[in-house]
Amino acid sequence: MQKFIHITDTHFVPPGNLLYGLNPIDRLALCIADVNRNHSDAAFAILTGDLAHKGEAPAYEALKRELDKLAIPYHLMVGNHDDRANFRATFPATPVDGDGFIQYTFEMGEGVLGICLDTNEPGKPWGSFCATRGAWFKRALDEAGDRPVMIFMHHPPFKVRLKRMDDISLLDPRAFTDAIAGKGNIRHLFFGHLHRPVAGSWRGIPISTLRATSHQVALDFVIEGRIPGSHEPPAYGVCLLEEDQMVVHMHDFLDRTNTFLL
Repeated sequence: MQKFIHITDTHFVPPGNLLYGLNPIDRLALCIADVNRNHSDAAFAILTGDLAHKGEAPAYEALKRELDKLAIPYHLMVGNHDDRANFRATFPATPVDGDGFIQYTFEMGEGVLGICLDTNEPGKPWGSFCATRGAWFKRALDEAGDRPVMIFMHHPPFKVRLKRMDDISLLDPRAFTDAIAGKGNIRHLFFGHLHRPVAGSWRGIPISTLRATSHQVALDFVIEGRIPGSHEPPAYGVCLLEEDQMVVHMHDFLDRTNTFLL
């Protein structure tokens, strides 16, 4: 069995600032402390974008200071709130493809290949996945052959029926759906962006995301206009990968509810 940790939407701001009444730095610090205390045996952590709220260099520098406290390695990707240049200046070891997009593959264990995708469209809240990014993705899938793969990205390429979030998800998923056409070896798709715990399947592919370490999006299927926020508990995912199954436990790491023996 291979264990890894899924974290998303840290939304760092420069030190000394709050975001929606919360301190994203403190929230991630508590997350990391919980991971180190309970899951230091995990193979890695992966963060699915919106690392910084406005893509500022001091925010990425603060993020690196916190992530370097992790007892396990970590993998990063960008979301719509991120700035590629500032991100790359702080995290130069993160791989990029031949066109400068933050896309790469990595070995996950259990024979599974991880594929990380870049859906950032500078200055826009929605995601983009152009033909250039799609061509790289298709090559990565083709090179994987029949190996099982897992995909990590920020924006979901499908609707979840939360209107305001669907309006700013992957704007045109055709390059993505063209790349995965006929591929029966995709075991899971992890994403961020929604700030909500969501799981299910799409085109036969299991999918999941979870609450951010920062602020959340309220569950509302009707509201239009501005996105409804909430201060629901933050979470991270404990992902257990085995040859014949994949299980994701979504852990509200700040929950202090009484525990007892049943």
